[in-house]
Amino acid sequence: MTTYKIGTRGSLLAVTQSTLMKNELERISGEKFELVLIQTQGDQITDKPLWQLEGKDFFTKELDEALLNESVDFVIHSYKDLGSERPEGIKLAAVTERRFAHDIFLMPKSIIKELKNWNGELVVGTSSPRRIANLSTSLKKYLPNLKNQDTNIRCETLRGNVNTRIKKLKDGQYHGITLAFAGLERLAQGEKSRAELEALLDGLNYLVLPQSIFPSAAAQGALALEMKADRQDNGKLAHILAKLNHETTIEEVKKEREAFKAFGGGCHLAVGIHVKKVGNTFLHIHSGEVDGKRIDVKWLEGTAKHQVTAGKKYFVGLPHGERTEVVYDELLAKTPEIKEIDLKNKHVFITSRYTLPTLGASLGTGPEGVWAAGSKTAQLLADEGIWLNGTSDSLGTADLVAFKHSEVLKIFHPSIQKPWTVLTHHEGTTDLGSVVGCYTREPQKVSESFTNDMNKVGACLWTSFQQYEIYLKQFPCLKDAHHFCGLGKTWQEFQKAGVNINPLASMQEFYELK
Repeated sequence: MTTYKIGTRGSLLAVTQSTLMKNELERISGEKFELVLIQTQGDQITDKPLWQLEGKDFFTKELDEALLNESVDFVIHSYKDLGSERPEGIKLAAVTERRFAHDIFLMPKSIIKELKNWNGELVVGTSSPRRIANLSTSLKKYLPNLKNQDTNIRCETLRGNVNTRIKKLKDGQYHGITLAFAGLERLAQGEKSRAELEALLDGLNYLVLPQSIFPSAAAQGALALEMKADRQDNGKLAHILAKLNHETTIEEVKKEREAFKAFGGGCHLAVGIHVKKVGNTFLHIHSGEVDGKRIDVKWLEGTAKHQVTAGKKYFVGLPHGERTEVVYDELLAKTPEIKEIDLKNKHVFITSRYTLPTLGASLGTGPEGVWAAGSKTAQLLADEGIWLNGTSDSLGTADLVAFKHSEVLKIFHPSIQKPWTVLTHHEGTTDLGSVVGCYTREPQKVSESFTNDMNKVGACLWTSFQQYEIYLKQFPCLKDAHHFCGLGKTWQEFQKAGVNINPLASMQEFYELK
């Protein structure tokens, strides 16, 4: 039996995630692995943001040296710490599956209670230029009761390991802090680290920040295993490490790192870059600032953008809007209901603004967690004074199902893995738990001018498959139009029914069809 030495940083998180990999490698290979702790410059300098320091590779240089001089057999990095250019003689041996690439915002429950009458700034701890750029512009919209208050988000330097950062929050140095979800998740999987984490998280609540508004760092959430390129063992170690490869993660991270490099790279880069494989395509989200210019981009890779015949109108399945070239939904009337349901110790998923009356009537029963379908619904909840735990980012429920099994979220909310209550329309279905119908969708008589406009429509953006079916019965001419929808449940239902539909990353893409 061979004993392999694993080089890793000495922080609790680095040791924990390396131990998880060590245990998995021993399980799949039958070989022996041991950790070698290596202190890096980035671990030693904790009083300044890294982007203010001279040099580069603050968390990797010492590990690179250990690998090249063969004092270790391979090293494990958080992939986001690796620069675009790697030293000669080192090769990437494996990229592990990533779960929860998101950032997560933590705030003491005592502060949350005070937000209704908040006076002055909210101080948020982070040293990431990317997070600073996006938190300062958008976080306020997702925190309860701040819409009409003269409150701004001020980011202050926060360095140190995860434990140190949370301690600083609890000591009152910040009102909230932002961390990588994946780091907390790995700490929650180690016996010793979980015990420490449970104590630290007591008294806090969380918001899993939506990638559509707060995209994470390129390669965040993935681990990279590197080894010496000319290792002389007939490829034995390379073969073992390759078993940890996760192809979807490799595809996503490769695209993120390419975009990172195209923006200029470096720890000073103030742009979040997230790529998610959705079906057979890739959703790209870039948000932040470059050279003083705001960047907010969402697009789907490799999808067809059909041309719309000149003179044809656009239909958007929303009840109203401001664009004169667009026909909005006048056929379907959505009628909310007000009913009180028992939400005690439950997680509730809010699919639409039309479910808010029922949620409002039921808040007194004490839901444990509140989740929204998308960013607009999330903002409405915040405006109503409701603390939000996260969203499905308008991508269906896959991420929410994964959140239900998160070890760190179980620390906050032990009931999260139980069936959720989903507030939606009466025909709604879900894989999250039980459905409560909170509004109806009924066809109504439309005007002659609306009918004339619908006969001129060349492109339709649908909000549900049921909406498409109802409209097609009333206006058969729509069969020849180009049909579009978002990337969530509606897309899945169109695909299941075998209807040709074009997915879009944003409404702006629809309006830009030529």
